[in-house]
Amino acid sequence: MYLPKQFEETRVEVLHELIRAYPLGALVTLAASGLDANHIPFEIDPAPMPFGTLRGHVARANPVWREVSTGAGALVIFQGPDTYVSPAWYPTKTETGKVVPTWNYAVVHAHGALRVIDDRAWLRAFVEQLTTRHEAARPAPWSVTDAPADFVDTMVGAIVGLEIPIARLIGKWKVSQNRPGQDRDGVVAGLLRERGEAGAAMADLVRRRTNE
Repeated sequence: MYLPKQFEETRVEVLHELIRAYPLGALVTLAASGLDANHIPFEIDPAPMPFGTLRGHVARANPVWREVSTGAGALVIFQGPDTYVSPAWYPTKTETGKVVPTWNYAVVHAHGALRVIDDRAWLRAFVEQLTTRHEAARPAPWSVTDAPADFVDTMVGAIVGLEIPIARLIGKWKVSQNRPGQDRDGVVAGLLRERGEAGAAMADLVRRRTNE
């Protein structure tokens, strides 16, 4: 990934925060047929340091776990907020006119060796962990134990676990750091005027990076 120094994010806690907020990762692997990508919700475990471990699961019918050898390198891409940025939001536009549109975004790339886990106890515990986290904020959270035990057992048998101890963790926060302060303020105001969820999230990232 092209990564100018001004856009680099190296704080592991910040990178983990994005993964938790946007857990659907694009798992990129190399099989005999070429590059493949699967979109999988992951859990991030901060251990072992410094970068932690990613865990997920796929359908047993998905060939990825058979086609990729255990220990083969994998890349998981997590996409955070992203928005179009209009040059009309820059005060610099009225001063010089020398402005162009751009796109702001925050992404995390996690690299590591893929491990396949075909263990029913591991899978049951992982599914419960994943479900508990995503149901926690609901008024009436659904629990794995709400389903019949034999049905859950059948479903657990239909999946395979994946684990990736992270060897490299790379973050890119392209959030208007290359613009003057007045233009960054203009980007925040412009995004908030549009009242979109992605725009509000990006406005927050621009503000936070400006204040650091």
